[in-house]
Formats: sequence, C-alpha cells, structure tokens
Amino acid sequence: MTRILAAVTAAVLLALGLPGLAAAQNVTWGVRPADSALGANRPNFAYSVAPGAALSDALLVSNHEQRALTFAVYAADAFTTSSGQLDLKPANETSTDAGTWVRFDAPTVTVPAGQTVAVPFTVTVPASATPGDHSGGVVTSLRVESGSGITVDRRLGARVHLRVAGTLTPAVEVRGLEVEYDGTPNPVGKGTTSVSYTVANTGNTRIAATHTVRLDGLFGWFGTDAAVEPIPELLPGESVTRRLSVGFVPAGRVTAAVAVTASVPGGAPLPQVTATDGALALPWAVAVCLLLVVCLLLALRARAKARAAGEQKRIKAAVAAALQEREA
Repeated sequence: MTRILAAVTAAVLLALGLPGLAAAQNVTWGVRPADSALGANRPNFAYSVAPGAALSDALLVSNHEQRALTFAVYAADAFTTSSGQLDLKPANETSTDAGTWVRFDAPTVTVPAGQTVAVPFTVTVPASATPGDHSGGVVTSLRVESGSGITVDRRLGARVHLRVAGTLTPAVEVRGLEVEYDGTPNPVGKGTTSVSYTVANTGNTRIAATHTVRLDGLFGWFGTDAAVEPIPELLPGESVTRRLSVGFVPAGRVTAAVAVTASVPGGAPLPQVTATDGALALPWAVAVCLLLVVCLLLALRARAKARAAGEQKRIKAAVAAALQEREA
C-alpha cells in the first residue's frame, strides 16, 4: 500500500512539472494543455485576466492503455508542501480560490484505448477577485484496484496560474530568526550554532527567492557562509521555515545574518531583505569560569552589604548608649 501511494503522489507532482519524479510508476495516461489561440506547447495554463473575466480552454488527456479509461476531472487550489513541492488539494478538501474558478463541462471523461481527448473547461474570475497571482490546477483522477483489493486514487494534473489585473505588490519577509550556541569543553574547539528562520511571501504575487546565511564571531572573526536549503517558489501568503546547524569557533559571540533576494518569476529582483540575530559563543570551560566569577562577585557584594549593615548597627548602638549615659 505504501509503495502504491508513493507512486500516486509522484504521478500528481510529475504532471505538475516538478523535478526529480520522472520515475513515477504505473502511470498509463498523460495530460497537457491543448493548443489553442491562448498558446501552443504550453507547459501549464497561465492567464492574465481582469476581475469578472471569463475564458474557455481545454486539457488533453491521452490514454496509453489497451482499454478505455474513465477519469474524474476537477479543479483544485494549489499549495506548497513542507518539502517544497507544488501540490493540489485532493477532491475531498474544499478549495477557496482559483480552484473554484474552473469548471469542467462534465465531472468525468471516457478516453478510448490509445486515443487523446480534449476536455473543455471554463474559467470565470469573480468580480471581487483581488489583484495578483492565484494558483490552482486541473486534475484527472483514476480509481484502480490494487493487488490486495484496496482502491487507490491515482491522479495527474496540470498547473493553472492566473494573474488578476491591478496593483502588484511583491514582498518577502524574514521572520522569527533565532540563534543558539551549544558550546564545547575544548577552549579552542568548535561548538554548534543552530539557526532557524522563516521566509514568508507577504505580497500578492508568486515569489522565487535565493538566500544566504552568514555567521560571524565577535569583531567579524571566523566568518563563514552556511550551506542552505533552497527556498521553493512561494505562493502569496505562504511561508517556509529553515533550520541549520554549523560548527563554529567560540569567539565570544556569534551573529547570524540571513539575506533573501526575491523576484516575481521572470521579473527583476526585489530589494534584498535581511535579518540578524546573535548569541553568546563561549566554550563550556570559559562559561563556567565566568559563572564562578559572577557568583564570587555576588557573594562579595552580599558580604560587603552585610558588613556595612553590621557597622551601621554598631554605630546606632554606640550613639544610643552615649545618649543614655548623658541623660543619666
């Protein structure tokens, strides 16, 4: 069951044009945008539209089997998975954006063996649609029986990207940057610096971004660029969190600087966005010594205060005794 479901997921992502999934197994049909006045040899569906606009298009479904196949067809909202892949909501989850703008003429289509059928659909943009990018996809779904008698839903789909006319406000933020340093007993050895941060698309367009993480010690000593995991394309309102660990010399303090350079896909880069945070970076031996020094200073201060209080008490007692003697 696990193997089959993995192939199902791979099949969906393969059709969405994502890398590294060409080995998806048991896929016996294909989908692609139909050639039309809207474009030829398109990798996906992409439209520039105005609020209230409507258009018609078609999805080509090719059956590679020797028997007719009947597919369910529907549209769904797109989202970026935790692994950074673009996926579509399954049929049992409610779409609220672009997935609700697409309608097929019929909920199913039957494709004869070895044939290709054009499946028409319409896109109706709400008059209240907000400016910017809205992403979804069109899906073909085939339910098959596995060898163990379990019904498996296998899906292939194609992306649908719509850009609604209006003011575009691409923007990206770095949020929640945190730096922690785990020291080492060796005064000259490396401890571990842990860095976590979130890159968020706060604008109304899709964002492609690259980023760097730079670590520096006190006065810029022992500076190094950390290896980072790429940031996937982010849809409006989406974010991705990254965590990394880097060996770093205990140089008194370590500062992490995250720099993100983003752009609208196919557009010019936006102004670079940065964030910094730091932590003390001391070997355990030094940290223990500093703690002992602090404790000693606190003890000496408490002792001095006690002495001062005792001296003040003695002075008051002497003054009181002198006054009593004088009155007598």
